[in-house]
Amino acid sequence: MIYIITPVFNRIKFTRAYLQALKQQTVSNFKVVIVDDGSTDGTAKMVETEFPDVILLKQQGDLWWAEATNIGVRYALKHGATGIMTLNDDTLPAADYIEQMLLSNSHNPTALLGAFAVDVADGKPLFGGENLNWKTGKFDAVLNENFANDYHGLHEVNVFPGRGLLIPVEVFDRIGFYDSKNFPQTVADLDFTVRAHQNGFKIFCNFDAKIKIYPDESGGIEFKKNRSLKNFYNHLFGMRGGGNLKWFTIFCFKNAPKKYLLQYWLNGMVRRIGGYLIMWIKESKTGA
Repeated sequence: MIYIITPVFNRIKFTRAYLQALKQQTVSNFKVVIVDDGSTDGTAKMVETEFPDVILLKQQGDLWWAEATNIGVRYALKHGATGIMTLNDDTLPAADYIEQMLLSNSHNPTALLGAFAVDVADGKPLFGGENLNWKTGKFDAVLNENFANDYHGLHEVNVFPGRGLLIPVEVFDRIGFYDSKNFPQTVADLDFTVRAHQNGFKIFCNFDAKIKIYPDESGGIEFKKNRSLKNFYNHLFGMRGGGNLKWFTIFCFKNAPKKYLLQYWLNGMVRRIGGYLIMWIKESKTGA
């Protein structure tokens, strides 16, 4: 039995639509664990009333994504989970999403399997996995390859976000949980999959397992949509900042190969600081 772990906080509309999508799955051999970190918008009551089969773990409101996910994972492992899936509430899984994941898992039982993400508005492919190039510091997107609109099969990568990731339980046995101490919000899923890959676990994006996503709900996107000095600071130092310099530095020294460590760190710092400023200047000139 796989357990789907989803932390939530004050996004009742997203959470409801997400759980409704899970109710429409073509298979039913899975359990859903919602970790509600002190929502004040009625999320917990909605889950209890409308989705009584969902396991609801109520928390005090002092967690972020990584530790909330860890709480759900520990619960699942304690109750005999054979696989763990991390999935966000701002996604809409296709009806055969879990069926496709389980099918691929049956042929690749020790691999981590990620979801193929498309735009909720028009179905346009948005994310098919990436490979982290330590030498250049870039993430090489699988979707940059020429697929001729034939998006099927498994595509091997070396990192993956926590948005729709099926993880064998032996991965947790081998490498432990998400590093919530160093990476309470962003970076935790990247760090986890890098560690898994370094410990010999293969990672694939499963193009046959689709989820719809809301691009404007991605972590830290609000700091880029409305650029200002305050949002520049939040981008580089905030808890939801996609360019958080502290977490990036810790990630580098924890995971980067020694021969590329300084090069990777310098490239990343320049991209995080300079990239924001360059886009800010371009947008100010075009009036975007």
